[in-house]
Formats: sequence, C-alpha cells, structure tokens
Amino acid sequence: MSESNGRRIGREFRTEELAREAGIPVRTLRFYREKRLLPPPRRDGRVVWYSEDHLARLRIIARLLERGHTLGGIAELLAAWEQGRDVAELLGLEGAIAAPWSAESPVPVTRAELRAAYPGQVDDDAVAAAQKLGYLRGEGEELTHVSRRLLDASAQLVASGVPLRDVLDTAVGVRASAEALAGQFVELISRHLFRDLASLTPAETARLTETVQRLREVARTVVDVEFGLAMDRRVQAELSEVLTHLAVRSGAP
Repeated sequence: MSESNGRRIGREFRTEELAREAGIPVRTLRFYREKRLLPPPRRDGRVVWYSEDHLARLRIIARLLERGHTLGGIAELLAAWEQGRDVAELLGLEGAIAAPWSAESPVPVTRAELRAAYPGQVDDDAVAAAQKLGYLRGEGEELTHVSRRLLDASAQLVASGVPLRDVLDTAVGVRASAEALAGQFVELISRHLFRDLASLTPAETARLTETVQRLREVARTVVDVEFGLAMDRRVQAELSEVLTHLAVRSGAP
C-alpha cells in the first residue's frame, strides 16, 4: 500500500498480472487501452503499473459485455460518465461498487480427496449436483472447488451424520435465499444512491464512494443479526416441540 499525491494506491499489477486477474488475454487488455476503455496506467520508467481501479473497470466491462452491450456502446457510456469529472474519483467509485464481497479462493481437489472427505457418498450424481450449484468445476479426476471454507463446512456436516445429498439439496435453498437477500440490498442501494450517477460532482462521487464502502459492513451486520435471531426462534420452537413430545410419551401432566 502506498501514497501518491495524497491518494491511496492499493495493489498494483503489471500488464500480464492484470490480464490474469481479469481473466482476459494480454492482447485484449492492450486493445481496451487503445480504444480508451481504460485510463492510462502509471509509468515507472519503462514499466507500466495498473491499479485495483483498473481491475474494477475491466470487471465492469466484462459484465456489460455479458449483458449484450457492444464495445462501442460501453465506450460511449464510460465517456459520458467521465464527462466533466475527475477520473480518479470515478475509478474510486467503480472500485467500491465492483470490488468482490467474497474473499473465497478456488482450491484444487481430486475425486480421491472428495471420497476421503465424504466416505461412501461421492458418486457421479453428487459431483453433478455440486457442479450445478457452481461449487465444483472441471471434469474427470481433477476438479476445483469454489471455496475451502464451504468444502470444510460440508465435510463437517457429513462427518456429523448429515448425508451429502441432503447437504447439497439444502444448499440449493440457501443459495436461493442468499440471492434474494443480495437482490434486496442491491435494489435498496441502487434506488436511493445510484439514481443519477451521471450528474454527480467529483465531491459527491467521493462521498458516495465512502458510503458504498461503509454499507458493505452494514449489510453483513444486518444479515448476521437477522440470521442469529431467526435461528434463535427456530431452535426454540423446535425444542418446545421436542419437549412437548417427550412429556406426552412420559405421561407428564
């Protein structure tokens, strides 16, 4: 982490590193620069350095391409957004919006390791179900799991006596609930904070960047508290049913 003219510079990337992080060929990165879809990188002698804000811009471009926008249309959109504002402030807002919420890193895993983690429960159907959820990628014996923490958590559930198939079935519902929660937060923030981005002044853009960064922790807090309260209610209700059932069986008044 370093400072430049009072502005924070996060992690920096050489050309090949940025292309790898963004999942694009180096020639595509250079093409985007030629088309001015990316602002100039920082130069240090003959070496160019890209920032995390450049990476955020590349991820936004990728999302817009996925939605059917052309490169020409994306260039016009970005140019209109940058009109009359400081590019550093704009990129800071892009970075705050597009920065990943998840800190998960993919982990290589073989079928043999999966069979060891879930004894007697790993077959083609289970692997296919995990692939459909996006937990596993790849084919054959060499696979990649999206998250070490999810891999360990599911293994602990299975070790505790929960069948792997039930874990995967439950994950479908958890995924749907998580998508619904994310949708509610995105809709709320978009409706109230992102109504007219094109008219923001540089100062307003900077304030919005700080707000978006703060709201990340707010969103996590709300979800954590609500989940804890919901678990309290459900566990207490389940315990009450169990105790009532026991009392009936024992003939207690």
